[in-house]
Amino acid sequence: MNVLDLLIDGEKVAAIDGKTFTRNNPLTGDVATEAAAASVEDAKRAADAAARAFQEWSHIAPTERRRLLLAAADNLEARGDDIAKAMADELGATAAWAGFNVMLSAGMLREAASMTTMIKGEIIPSNRPGSMAMAIRQPAGVVLSIAPWNAPVILGVRSIAMPLACGNTVVLKSSELSPRTHALIVEAIQAAGLPNGVLNVLSNAPEDANKIVETLIEHSAVRRINFTGSTRVGRIIAKLAAENLKPALLELGGKAPMIVLADADLDAAVAAAAFGAYMNQGQICMSTERLIVHQDIADVFVEKLAAKVRGLKVGDPRQGNTELGCVVDASAVTRIMSLVRDAQDKGASIVAGGHADGVLMEATLLDHVTPSMRVYAEESFGPTASVVRVGSIDEAVRVANDTEYGLSASVFGRDTVQAMNVAKRIESGICHINGPTVHDEAQMPFGGVKDSGYGRFGGMAAIEEFTTLRWITIQDGQPHYPI
Repeated sequence: MNVLDLLIDGEKVAAIDGKTFTRNNPLTGDVATEAAAASVEDAKRAADAAARAFQEWSHIAPTERRRLLLAAADNLEARGDDIAKAMADELGATAAWAGFNVMLSAGMLREAASMTTMIKGEIIPSNRPGSMAMAIRQPAGVVLSIAPWNAPVILGVRSIAMPLACGNTVVLKSSELSPRTHALIVEAIQAAGLPNGVLNVLSNAPEDANKIVETLIEHSAVRRINFTGSTRVGRIIAKLAAENLKPALLELGGKAPMIVLADADLDAAVAAAAFGAYMNQGQICMSTERLIVHQDIADVFVEKLAAKVRGLKVGDPRQGNTELGCVVDASAVTRIMSLVRDAQDKGASIVAGGHADGVLMEATLLDHVTPSMRVYAEESFGPTASVVRVGSIDEAVRVANDTEYGLSASVFGRDTVQAMNVAKRIESGICHINGPTVHDEAQMPFGGVKDSGYGRFGGMAAIEEFTTLRWITIQDGQPHYPI
């Protein structure tokens, strides 16, 4: 197996000290990828290269950046089969999930391309005679992008597409669990013809992550940080960024609620709940973890959803004949199953699933979940969903907001005015009426509140994140000073 190199200043290079690490297939235990393990010196090299490249890239015409990003989207789609294989080997992902990742990511690159001419400023009336005052947006500098493993193509591309479109250069720190997948997307984008140093990628051994990230955040050329991952790590990154007075965009954990009102279309709600809870084995930040159901329709809803869940099969993703593949590793299964057993011990009913064979875990549905159970509050990040029964709309809203997280949510009800009023009361960055909690579009302002982070990816909101707003004046040269 070839060792996966770093990409620094347009060149594939080994780590300075020659160190490597391996990522094993979670299902078979075989080595999936051997990759270069970047050192602190490699991190500095990558940031230095990005800083040099920024001087040219930040002044390239927006139409040229558009052309390159459109070509990158085509390249990414052409590498779909290679990416699907890498995701299956490194993560146990299904072909359907890999295909969706590539499709949405290509759309993100095309959307970013369309935004290159949307970076606007304004003329602001000045009180100074003969002065023209402008607010203009300029590229910020080097962007540190830190992408996770669970939706590796979507979240990897998202972390770099808009920064590049805005004229920034990028250092991508890839996930230790999906280094080959992240390298493939960078290769596709780089092959569009990006100048050397505009896009760099560092892979690292898990034990080196802290010092690599700290080095990059402290580097003088790095002016923006974006991170998608756990709330625990997000707090560390936010603190480091704050200590270095650098803005950070953080998209963190979730515990997404779906409220099912008494007048909901139950078949539609069941379909959305199953997709939202179990797609990619529930390993999505937006996954539907809490089903908050009005007691008047709860029995029927649970019966319908349990039947749907029992029909979801789990198996080897390489065979391509099951809806669910494997959970990312054995420790994750242990943690998820401990949440299920705790709930069962405290009175919850397992109405579907509840078993695991190694990293192959059944889609699991719990009913009669209460706040005394760990699964009520803790993010499972696995193929589980919990039904919480409520007696009123006010109680449904209270339960939906009874969490430290606030990323995505949804509300099902035929009375859309009532559903909209409920949606407005939910503390989340995203809410869908009569749709699943798992929903992403490249042009939308994507992000959370509370412990789900701050800042927004996507569209015009991302332009604000990855540019600097400056006040510039042109004066007539004949001022009148008091001294």
